[in-house]
Amino acid sequence: MKVLIVGGGAREHCIADKLKEDGAELFVSMNNLNPGLARISSDILRAADTDMAKIVPWAGEKGIELAVIGPEAPLEKGMVDELEKVGIPAVGPHRTCARLETSKSFTRNLLEKYKIPGNPKFRVFKSSDGLMDFIRELGEYVVKDEGLAGGKGVKLSGEHLKSIQEGYDYAVSCIQRSGAVVVEEKFVGEEFSLQCLTDGKTVVGSPLAQDHKRAFEGDKGPNTGGMGSYSDANHLLPFLTRTDYDAAMDITRKVCVAIGKDCGIPYRGVMYGGFIATKDGVRLVEYNARFGDPETMNVIPLLETSLLDMFTAVIEGNLKESMARCSKKATVCKYVVPIGYGVKSEAGHPLHVDEAAIARAGARLYYAAVDQRPEGLFTGTSRALGVVGIGETIREAEAKAEKALAHVKGHVCMRHDIGTPQAIHAKVERMKRIRGRI
Repeated sequence: MKVLIVGGGAREHCIADKLKEDGAELFVSMNNLNPGLARISSDILRAADTDMAKIVPWAGEKGIELAVIGPEAPLEKGMVDELEKVGIPAVGPHRTCARLETSKSFTRNLLEKYKIPGNPKFRVFKSSDGLMDFIRELGEYVVKDEGLAGGKGVKLSGEHLKSIQEGYDYAVSCIQRSGAVVVEEKFVGEEFSLQCLTDGKTVVGSPLAQDHKRAFEGDKGPNTGGMGSYSDANHLLPFLTRTDYDAAMDITRKVCVAIGKDCGIPYRGVMYGGFIATKDGVRLVEYNARFGDPETMNVIPLLETSLLDMFTAVIEGNLKESMARCSKKATVCKYVVPIGYGVKSEAGHPLHVDEAAIARAGARLYYAAVDQRPEGLFTGTSRALGVVGIGETIREAEAKAEKALAHVKGHVCMRHDIGTPQAIHAKVERMKRIRGRI
């Protein structure tokens, strides 16, 4: 099958690797020249992810039979709708359904309308009227830009926002930029990611993962698109229970039904929930309409069944839970990023990667926002590459990832604490305190 991949990051490299293994012939549209994707593709198109005027005709010329949309921006622009007009089905929701990610207010209102559990106390503001009063009423609060912000649009009181005035000013700037802002109560707990595939009827879950958004070790510094993530061999996380997993799945299944009713068409593609375990149970942070980055790299390498078959079933409407069988292994992904990432990246520097040594270390390598030039490999402004260790335990997987990082050199940095025993222990103890067990 001829498959189009839209996107040039590590998430797309990971998806493409598995599809290639499943027998797909790959065609990739990407802005940067990702060497990992270029190597396994029959042909590539250099284009912005949202450049439908280039991508859609090119896909038609190449005889593409199925498209996979990696990032969120093309979904917001209606890439799936445009591909369908020329007879190319895509794994990804239509534009109206993609509002699950692209509009923070849509998702909060959807849960409220259909009485689905997991919502915080929240309000949507299109002007500053009543904004300061509501922030004061909440005490601890979260401000969310209504639109897409590359994982950097959410700011929390006490962490990013040091005063009520700072919170108010940021919320007003969101209104000016996106036309609206969501202000909601701040949940206290540990976040986790549940990535699901759905054909609009059946929702198939995957092993849980935990992303690390903050730029620096110890979960400090500015928010980023994600510095790394880990998963456990039992497909839960060390601080979660099966009840937590089931609660997140229950919310997702109800959301799948609700959005189909609300939009009048089935939601087909990825439904990836960012959840948080609190003293009062599992709550919803947000939904994404595509695979997580980096969490994709924790889940897809564990898949023992065919991802291509799953994607085909999503399109044809016959997805089954038995199609998603994952090995009982733990994973740790660590991203290598340019110096300054999260504030102002110092891009355009040479990057030296010893692929053979990384493989000998027992890790997998996925290229992200790098650019392959005749004179070598160079960093961009976003994350450069991810290394993934896979093992019987998180400790073993983390050791493999860490060993692999030694074989990447350049004007770059990384978080070494992701998946370490100390970091995991701290999360477990924190959740015990939150739930009143110590």
